[in-house]
Amino acid sequence: MKKIIYNIALVIAAACVTTSCFNLDEEVYDRVDAGIYYQDESSVKGAVASIYGAGALAYIEYFWYLQEFSADQIAWRSWNGGLWGYDEGQKTVLSTHTWTPESVIIRQSWEGAWTTIGLCNTLINDLQSLDAASMGMTTEKMDMYISEVRTLRAWSYYNLFEIWGGVLPLYTSVGTDVPPSASTDFDEGCKLIYDFIMTELDESLENLATNEVNRMNKAVNRVIKARLLLNSQVFIGENHYTECAAVCQDIINGKFGTYSLASDYRDIYSIGNVNCPEVIMAFSFGVGHLDGGWMRNMTFLPYNIDDYFDGGTYGQGTWNCVILSPSYDNSGTVIATGGTENPVGFLDAPYNDKLGAVYERFHNSDIRKQNIVGTRNGTYDGMFLKGAIKANFGRGDALKADADRDGQNLVYVDQVGTFMNLGRNLETVMSPRWGETNSGIRLVKYPMYPEAAGIDFRDIDEVEFRLAEVVYMLAECKLRAGDTGGAKTLVNSVRQRYFVGGDWATAQDDPGHGFSAFDEDWMLNQWGQEFLNEGRRRRTDLRRFDKFTQGQWWFFGRATDDGKQYPAVRDRKYEWFPLPATALSVNPGLVQNPNY
Repeated sequence: MKKIIYNIALVIAAACVTTSCFNLDEEVYDRVDAGIYYQDESSVKGAVASIYGAGALAYIEYFWYLQEFSADQIAWRSWNGGLWGYDEGQKTVLSTHTWTPESVIIRQSWEGAWTTIGLCNTLINDLQSLDAASMGMTTEKMDMYISEVRTLRAWSYYNLFEIWGGVLPLYTSVGTDVPPSASTDFDEGCKLIYDFIMTELDESLENLATNEVNRMNKAVNRVIKARLLLNSQVFIGENHYTECAAVCQDIINGKFGTYSLASDYRDIYSIGNVNCPEVIMAFSFGVGHLDGGWMRNMTFLPYNIDDYFDGGTYGQGTWNCVILSPSYDNSGTVIATGGTENPVGFLDAPYNDKLGAVYERFHNSDIRKQNIVGTRNGTYDGMFLKGAIKANFGRGDALKADADRDGQNLVYVDQVGTFMNLGRNLETVMSPRWGETNSGIRLVKYPMYPEAAGIDFRDIDEVEFRLAEVVYMLAECKLRAGDTGGAKTLVNSVRQRYFVGGDWATAQDDPGHGFSAFDEDWMLNQWGQEFLNEGRRRRTDLRRFDKFTQGQWWFFGRATDDGKQYPAVRDRKYEWFPLPATALSVNPGLVQNPNY
């Protein structure tokens, strides 16, 4: 074990070389011969395992910010213009599409993104220099570990590619040279990076393991490829839906491992989810070894939510800043506890939004559409918090609000506005900057149980790849090819688990509130419901359907409605994120994204 720890330290130190893209003053130390630290397969396996943590933590925080807060379902909400929760506007700029190269959130995301790639580069270099036989390993086993790291690097590059496109450096070596952008031409750079990721995946496939849930495996490799193909029109201006469909069908047919859809959706998110047949790959989270699970829930929740979960938060701090995009405007008569009577829904006239309005998109018979209730035997129902919030999963005393509604009973409303007229008088539609402490429905997708259950929610593994995504990719490919019936059948194969008894007979032929046909708008909505807050809304959904900067939801895209000036104008400039100004200042080889 000591050798593994030393090797991890070596790998992490080597990552500083890669981050010299950002800091040219970084002091670089001489490398130590890898052979000193890799003595047997156990030390190799430990080193490979060590690099997953950096990727998981960067993904669950910074990529989650960029992919979800900038889209139509999740928002960073502050109180009364910023009196509470404003965070100096660092995250609000994502919801309003007003970020710049100087935005702190852009810089933090960029810097965190490269750590995993640096670790992968170093480890690949080390493993390729080792003699497998002298370590009691076969060449095939060593090749498997190298392919695993190459696939993890491809996944990391894919995450960056979604955000920054063709201005990324292509950096696969270990050294002190500062890499420039792949090309000075954005479109050419996109093609180079796309081809690089595709080649890495194809060359790594055959040596990978099968059905290894906490590691990069053959099915993961193919899902990443399918993601590339599905989004190729955005990335490189080429249509590859037919090829995407073929890859998805192979995965579903079991060519790369044995998987099936979970009959109970709770198996995907509960403790022991590595045993769920739908889970293709999950990051191994746990208190004491990779403690990132709190980000999934605590960002949504208030300071006293431990009383609701009957001790089940295990003392984790809360942010009370993240909400679901509201389903209703602020019209009607103001209620003392917040919100209004008889507001107009964004799904209905005159709005008729096809995006956002998250809670009311869910069918009323959907078993997920209820407040979360956990039990001492480790089961749970629901995944939201709405209305009056009381202790002990709704059975006890009312929880009290804080901040602008300090001391009042806490009642979550599906609206965002200044109902107390603090900071700014109430308007019919307001941006996430102008909310109150109880504005917005809260989401608890990974369950939390009463303390008596003995289950710490932070020990639940973070699912990154699951079969439902493959099914939805295939469904979309069929829809785009004109096979509406085939698309509906595939989506319904997933949806049916959310209904009981006779409810499914009605729901299966209902495209949903606000939709009249099983068309692209319906498909986009289904993506949003199934993968709500799973970190991919901007890429997996909005950009491919040309809705990221051109759509309309809540306050977004209404900059000229009725003469109002909302802080979110439709502007294609924001299709890609800019490189941070700090990166450009230290690396003259980087080329800024177009329009910045």
